[in-house]
Amino acid sequence: MNIAIIGYGKMGKSIKKIAQIRNHKISLCYDDTPSLHLLKNSNSDVAIEFSQPHSAFKNIKICIENDIPIVSGTTGWLEKFEILKKICKKRNGSFLYSSNFSIGMNIFFEINKKLSKLLQLSSKDYEVTIEEIHHKEKIDKPSGTALSLAKDIVNNKMKKTWILDERKTKNQILILSKRFNHVPGIHIVKYESQIEDIKIKHQAHSREGFALGAVIAAEWIQNRKGFFSMKEVLGL
Repeated sequence: MNIAIIGYGKMGKSIKKIAQIRNHKISLCYDDTPSLHLLKNSNSDVAIEFSQPHSAFKNIKICIENDIPIVSGTTGWLEKFEILKKICKKRNGSFLYSSNFSIGMNIFFEINKKLSKLLQLSSKDYEVTIEEIHHKEKIDKPSGTALSLAKDIVNNKMKKTWILDERKTKNQILILSKRFNHVPGIHIVKYESQIEDIKIKHQAHSREGFALGAVIAAEWIQNRKGFFSMKEVLGL
């Protein structure tokens, strides 16, 4: 499979390494939005996009509009997300998005969904806190993964919304975002009450888990049409 890598930072380099180990050819490595000429001449079967929030929309759009299946993990730009889903549907394109491609993290998402659903009947008794810790280079705050975890809790009607840094009411999920050197990613979800505490944690040890998930997603989407997430890839 010929893979175009759009966004050739630390994640892009990890993706290239994993893709080559899995016997794929890297047809394009590009740090900016590729031109139509460059994209077409690369003869790419699929693109994997890990760029910056300001360029993600353009990167994904040009791939969808030119019939190149695209997998994206860029966070911090999702105000335009629904527009891309509509473009994908109109063009009968192939677009897979996830805020986190780690296989373990996607299982963690499902555990958190189940836990918040089970606790929904006693939601007033519990305060919910999501703590996320990343490297200092990470631009968006809170992380896309933390927002996905919070969204699942809200969808299960356990809490109404989330807030950053300081909780004002018990109906809010408190998100704490911390940035340190050399931390690939830690996410902790705590459900705390006067009678008990429940805590679940996922800790990434390197970027390779995210890169592997992205390459597996690219393999999966190559001959499919529509909008997808890692949930479909992993059959969750």
